[in-house]
Amino acid sequence: MKTPDKRWTIRLGALALTGALLGTVAALAAGGGQTDPLVTASYLNQTALPQLVEQVEEKAAQRQKELEDSFSKQIELYKRELGQSGSPGTGTSAGYTLVTMSNGQVMSLEVGCEVLLRVGSASVQAGGSPALIDLTSGGTVDSGASLTKNHLYMSTIEGRTLTASANTVKLLVRGGYAVA
Repeated sequence: MKTPDKRWTIRLGALALTGALLGTVAALAAGGGQTDPLVTASYLNQTALPQLVEQVEEKAAQRQKELEDSFSKQIELYKRELGQSGSPGTGTSAGYTLVTMSNGQVMSLEVGCEVLLRVGSASVQAGGSPALIDLTSGGTVDSGASLTKNHLYMSTIEGRTLTASANTVKLLVRGGYAVA
């Protein structure tokens, strides 16, 4: 009777060995094949990584172009706001701008506009008082008064205008203004 038990043990061992071998073959077949090959280091270094780097560089170049376009648009918008691209006779400036006017021309001042008369003569017109603040003397200027040369004036209320009363009037202006 010992002979049949030994046969069953051999058969059972062979069956287990066959099952393990089939399981290994199935696992290897699932990880590779013509449609899903196994990945090797040479494939990664020679094919996959260069393609990935190329795609990343394309996306980065595209994004850089978008950002450059966006920044250019923002710069143009800021230039227009500062009056650097405005039409002649109007503007807003962060620094002082030299404005030349002739006799009878009128400059409208926005709130916060600063004016310094350099050449000629000009008078201020306003619907109320004070017309302008004289920052040099610390006083005020009423409507109809003439500006003093080399004094800095500020418009603190809307509706203030300067009228040139000489052939050539030169003003340094900082802030919003329009000349008509």
